[in-house]
Amino acid sequence: MESRKYIGMDVHQASISAAVRDEAGKLVMECVIETKARTILEFIQGLRGSLWVTFEEGTSAAWLYDLVKPPVAQVVVCDPRKNALLKAGNKNDRVDARKLSELLRAGLLTPVYHGDSGVRTLRELSRSYLTVTKDLTRVMNRTKALYRSWAIPCAGEKVYSPRHRNSWLEQLSEAAVRRRAEQLYEQLDALMKIRRQARRELLTESKKHAAQQLLRQVPLLGPIRVALLIALLQTPHRFRTKRQLWAYSGLALRTRTSGEYRFTGGQLQPSKRLASPRGLNHNHSHDLKSVFKGAAMQASRSSNVLGDLYQDLLSNGMKPAMARLTLARKIAAIVLKIWKKGGPFDPRQLKRQAA
Repeated sequence: MESRKYIGMDVHQASISAAVRDEAGKLVMECVIETKARTILEFIQGLRGSLWVTFEEGTSAAWLYDLVKPPVAQVVVCDPRKNALLKAGNKNDRVDARKLSELLRAGLLTPVYHGDSGVRTLRELSRSYLTVTKDLTRVMNRTKALYRSWAIPCAGEKVYSPRHRNSWLEQLSEAAVRRRAEQLYEQLDALMKIRRQARRELLTESKKHAAQQLLRQVPLLGPIRVALLIALLQTPHRFRTKRQLWAYSGLALRTRTSGEYRFTGGQLQPSKRLASPRGLNHNHSHDLKSVFKGAAMQASRSSNVLGDLYQDLLSNGMKPAMARLTLARKIAAIVLKIWKKGGPFDPRQLKRQAA
């Protein structure tokens, strides 16, 4: 049986600090290599045994994962936000690589999911669409901020319309300010054109995936939301339960409790003290949360089966904010179930209760 070696890599743009440990935890090798494919593969191929590799999620993580996965036994891309041990004591590249190799050997790393390349194109197109959408929103906010700074009310969307721009620009008496507004409109037009093209390419690519037809059955999940869901989630089988999906989407409640058990008459019994909620979890996919929250917001104003569920929650005394959260959790649970099992969406099976 081949001996196992644990390799911790502290990855940077120009160099990688690597530390290698054996099964007993002994540090057997340390080196600094260049961040280039050929150099990294030569380093991996020079080691013997069953190789386990870890490095932190970062800019080059996807590229490095695809590079080192074939020649090694296991690759763990870990979450840097949960590596508390790296923040303790001295910190430099060599120390971080040593600690990563030790955490890998002990099985104390929290992995970040890196799936196969089947949805790579869709993921890149979704990133382009989301990025240009955020840029467009930023320019639109700057445009309104400019008018408001001169006490010009600009509610609604007419301020962006090409048909009404001249009338809006005439309200700016200062020539320099008017020129600034014209430049913002030029940026707005360019970004609108880019987003339309990104949207077309995203929708075209999403139709190549079988999950697209399944998820379109869910009310208020249009083609864009479905395309983003496929790109962001990649596969439903990475989530064992709906609660794991809620946590990944930022829809899970954080709770705090202590002293969970007590002894009564010599018998160990659970304590009756309830866990205290502390709001939603902060470490999550913001884009995925936006998809589910957007669907829930639209459902709260619609007259479909999800809108009826929202009204039932309100009639039972639930506050609107909590009802929308419950609706978002319900939509996420439906998506996970339909995508995993491949069955149709049946409105009659939608439970009239909190998710």
